[in-house]
Amino acid sequence: MTSLEQLLGNLDPNSAQPLYQQLQRALREAIETRILGPDDALPSERQLAADLGVSRITVRKAIDGLVEEGLLVTRQGSGNFVCTRIDKNFAKLTSFSEDMRARGRTPRSAWLKRAEGTVTPEEALKLALSPGSLVYRYHRLRYADDDPMAIEYTTIAAWALPSLEAVDASLYDALEAAGNRPVRALQRLHALLLNAEQAKLLKASKGDAGLLVERLGYLRDGRAIELSQSYYRGDTYDFVAELNALA
Repeated sequence: MTSLEQLLGNLDPNSAQPLYQQLQRALREAIETRILGPDDALPSERQLAADLGVSRITVRKAIDGLVEEGLLVTRQGSGNFVCTRIDKNFAKLTSFSEDMRARGRTPRSAWLKRAEGTVTPEEALKLALSPGSLVYRYHRLRYADDDPMAIEYTTIAAWALPSLEAVDASLYDALEAAGNRPVRALQRLHALLLNAEQAKLLKASKGDAGLLVERLGYLRDGRAIELSQSYYRGDTYDFVAELNALA
């Protein structure tokens, strides 16, 4: 019996949790633990329903929920597959590492630059710092598994971290450990064409479509702490926002 079959075999019709939610949880775990990898096909809905002894409506509801989360994609006439593109929810303040782990990908970084310096006029304005204030700059190439996903340039007010070297794998983990993780942010999304340097780092071609996300992160007390610019390949990322009409 495969690990996927074991996960799916744990559905309990006597549980207080609906069967479709149990199935969602099992499939989500299979994706997060890489039992199902990017672009892997799921068994057909008919097959899943027959194997699990549940209705196709239950299977359909479970899959629809994972499609909405961005974990699965439905291809007309072909079936359901683990998504290879990354859906980034603009309404949730999460780190790159958290986004990748939630989709069963392994995040890692290659350092391009790690340095301390004095704040520039633009940084001082946006971070509300005095001229001459110390900041830490972290420039990284971000990977999901072995695929380059983003070039990230981040400036952090130096008072927010114990040292420049405090950041290892995850900037937000380091900020959280220091008690200074942002709780809200303003983000701006720009479409652009990748230049030669960006394309080389992202394994794309010069002039390919790209996305620039600028973020200004704030602490609960309203102090700005994080200023970042992240460049993404346009063919690997989708940015999603939930919109609600005012009452």
